[in-house]
Formats: sequence, C-alpha cells, structure tokens
Amino acid sequence: MLSQNKQQISLILCFFLASGIVFAQQKKKQTNKGKMFVYWGWNRANYSDSDIHFKGENYDFTLSNVKAKDKVTRFSFYDYFHPTRITIPQTNVRVGYFFHENYTISIGVDHMKYVMTSYPYQRVKINGVINTGGKFDNNYNNDDLILSNEFLLFEHTDGLNYVNVELKRFDDLSYLIGLNDPYVSINLTEGFGVGFLYPKTNATLFENERYDDFNVAGWGVSASIGLNITFLKHFFVQSDFKYGFINMPNIRTTKDKVDSASQKFTFFERTLVFGARFNILNKK
Repeated sequence: MLSQNKQQISLILCFFLASGIVFAQQKKKQTNKGKMFVYWGWNRANYSDSDIHFKGENYDFTLSNVKAKDKVTRFSFYDYFHPTRITIPQTNVRVGYFFHENYTISIGVDHMKYVMTSYPYQRVKINGVINTGGKFDNNYNNDDLILSNEFLLFEHTDGLNYVNVELKRFDDLSYLIGLNDPYVSINLTEGFGVGFLYPKTNATLFENERYDDFNVAGWGVSASIGLNITFLKHFFVQSDFKYGFINMPNIRTTKDKVDSASQKFTFFERTLVFGARFNILNKK
C-alpha cells in the first residue's frame, strides 16, 4: 500500500510539474507575426585581397591582390550619438516586418568603410599600360609596384554602403536553456541578403584631383547568423556575423566618366545593434 501511495504521489507531482512547464511556456509565448522592428548599431569588417582594374583614356591596368581594411572611428559620445555625427562611424540601420511567426523581411544599409592599406606601403603586381605623360608611364607585365600615395589613394569611406534586403528566420532558444522569463527571450537568427553598392569613393590617381561622390557601383549578396536578446517584449540587442560577396564594376575615380575602376571581394562583418519591436496589428 505504501509503495502504491508513493507511486500516486509521484504521478501527481509529475502532473503538476508538467502543468507548470506548459503554463510557463504558454505564459512566455509571444506572437511575432505582424510586428515591425527597427534597429541601429555599429560594425567591424574584414576584406579579402582583391584585383582592382583601372581604365581611362590613356591607361588600362590591373593591380593584383590589393589589401584593404576597415576604418574605425575612435569612440566618443559626440561622434557616436550626436544627431549630426552618427554616420561618421561604421553603422548599421534597418527596418523590418515579421510576415510570419519565425520569418522577417527587412531593408537596411550596412555602412562599412573600405580603405586600401597605404601604411606601410604595400607591394603589388601590375599588368597593363599607362600613357598619361607622367612618371608612371610604362607597359607593365606582372611587374612589382609600390602603392605609394603618389600613385594611388583609394577608399570607400563614406562609405562602402551596402543597401540590401534581407530574409531572416528567428528561432526562440529560451526553452532549450530553461529560460522561462516572460520578459526575456533569446533567439537565433539566420538569413540571406541581396542588394546594391552605393559607395562614396575617395580616389586620387597619379596625383590628379581628388574625386569623391556617391555612385551606384555594383551589387552584393550575403548570409548571416546571429543572436538576438529581446527584453520587456519590445526592446532588443542583437549581434550578427555576416559573410558576403561584393562585385563593383562601375566605380567612379575622377570627374570624367571615362575614368573608372572595378573590383570584386568578399567581406566578413560583425555587428552590434540595438532596436525595438512593436505591433502594427491590433493584437495584444
């Protein structure tokens, strides 16, 4: 009889435990479908070496395996938070919509910065011809070249603007780690993006007049994975790792439209953003 009572008590405890877990999950469950979200934040990026092809009326040459890096703005509240300065750092802005419980569609700008390494000067291979009447005139056949400031300054610093649409999936991981707080959720994000490049390229070739203007230069694709922590049901912090490919066949280098450059490279971006979700449908 005692053994039977123990079994009954165990069954009752299991029932209440299971009921409590279900209740906690139901209490915690939030509806994403129909919500909008916005975020703002910052990024760091790495770039693969790339071949850059320059062509104009009196030159047509390619620089091989050119190295580049991003450009970090030293932190200050003035540069990072003042309304007239917030685009000075490498930033990310996005607005999106949950069209499904686990899927979002969004549009945003990854404002990265790309700077050709110039200190110390890098050594590259050059192929092609330069015939501008200057000191660099020559027919080049896989020759070594020191990329001095005299020869070239080249950067997308205002910036390497990747304007893109992303499709992402959100998966709530809270239950897996035993987090049943109704006001905090941890989500895995993964998705794909596609868009165009709208850089403001700062270029000085052969010590000619510096040129910098916005221009639709090409396209890009990307894939990302990250972690989203949402708290108080509406606010979140998110960090993503994004890997992508950029092809820019139409980079402006001077005021003369006959002068241009082209390049392809991959990038690896890390972001930290802060945002908010809110309902646009009349749901609680």
